[in-house]
Amino acid sequence: MSKTQRSLGTGRLLISLYGILAAAATVRAGYQLIRKFDEAPLAYSLSALSGVVYILATVALAKSGARWHRIARVTITFELIGVITVGLLSLTHPDLFAHNSVWSYFGLGYGFVPLILPIWGLFWLRRHQA
Repeated sequence: MSKTQRSLGTGRLLISLYGILAAAATVRAGYQLIRKFDEAPLAYSLSALSGVVYILATVALAKSGARWHRIARVTITFELIGVITVGLLSLTHPDLFAHNSVWSYFGLGYGFVPLILPIWGLFWLRRHQA
C-alpha cells in the first residue's frame, strides 16, 4: 500500500488518533517520571512505555512497505496485550496501581481509547496488507 493510500480516509484518522495518544501519553508520563516517580514507579513507567509504543505505532502506520506493516502489527499487538494485562491487574491488584497509568482499567482515563484503538488498528492492518 502506498503512503498516499495510507493517508486517506480511515487510515488518516487512525494515524491521527495514534499521534494524539502518543503525544498525550508521552507528555503525561514525562511529567510523572520527572515530578512524581517515587509515588508510583510502576504506573508511571508503564505510562512511559505506552507512550513509546504509541509513537512507534504512529510512525509504523504512517510508513509504507512490508517491514513497516510488520512493525505496526507487532507494536499494536503488544499494545493490546499490555492494555488487557494492565487493565486486568488494575482490577485484581489495585494496590499495584495507586496511581493510574494510560492502560489502567483498560484505558478508562482516556475514554477506553487505549483498548479500542489497537483492535481497530489490527483490523485496519489486516484489511490493508502491505
